[in-house]
Amino acid sequence: MPARLKPTGMTKPLVATKPFVVITRPQAQAQELAQRVAAIGRSVTLFPLLDIFPLSDPAPLQNTLREIERYALLAFVSPNAIDAAMAARSDWPLFVPLAVVGEGSRAALARHGLTAERCTIYSPRNRDRTDSETLLEELDLDALRDKDVLIVRGETGRELLGDALREAGARVTTIAAYRREAPDLTPARIAELQHLLDGQNDWFVTSSEALRFLTQMVAQLEDEGGVAKMQQQRLIVPHVRIAEVAHSLGFSKVIQSRSGDDGLLAALQSLP
Repeated sequence: MPARLKPTGMTKPLVATKPFVVITRPQAQAQELAQRVAAIGRSVTLFPLLDIFPLSDPAPLQNTLREIERYALLAFVSPNAIDAAMAARSDWPLFVPLAVVGEGSRAALARHGLTAERCTIYSPRNRDRTDSETLLEELDLDALRDKDVLIVRGETGRELLGDALREAGARVTTIAAYRREAPDLTPARIAELQHLLDGQNDWFVTSSEALRFLTQMVAQLEDEGGVAKMQQQRLIVPHVRIAEVAHSLGFSKVIQSRSGDDGLLAALQSLP
């Protein structure tokens, strides 16, 4: 059982006239969404539940990306995968078809100049559910038989996409582009988390892994009622799988939004 943690020293208290909107994305990905939340008049705070780091050895990624012209399809599992791949190779061949899961990844491609007008991009058309399952519905699996497919992802992740493509007869290579870890639970973060749990706030949670990290953090607090307080927080999640994980962890106020920032904001604005 982990040791109970408590804050030491003084930290500046959070002050808001309304419940906070807590954005739990990695810091670098949270700024634009935070500005949009503030623009609709809500108090917003960033509480990242995942930190994104470069690989300790980037050579395997760089070597793989030198040969992407031979792939019939290149799939990115997240915006982080796109940013890391584009940093590893700048001269991107536009004739290689791309596949992404969510609206955030489409936006990341666009930031790097890769749009539907310049290259072929496959992504789920059902904006209410964007995941590997709905991406597979958009792919011509028969055309990928005996072809090479590259999946760019973090060091860990779901295997469903790769397994389904292999079952369809594709030759699948998976390459890591970044690593992710739970942030350190410093005294300042302990104090901030305790303050957030003492109120009723709206949390944007966009990763099942991040949600599990959050419950692990809360379990380490000195507050014996912290877990119960966390389970009463209102979560806004963009995917049915995250909602299922939230319910399994005891959360009772879970709102499922559509994919992407627009979906999260629409769900937030619909709340009383």
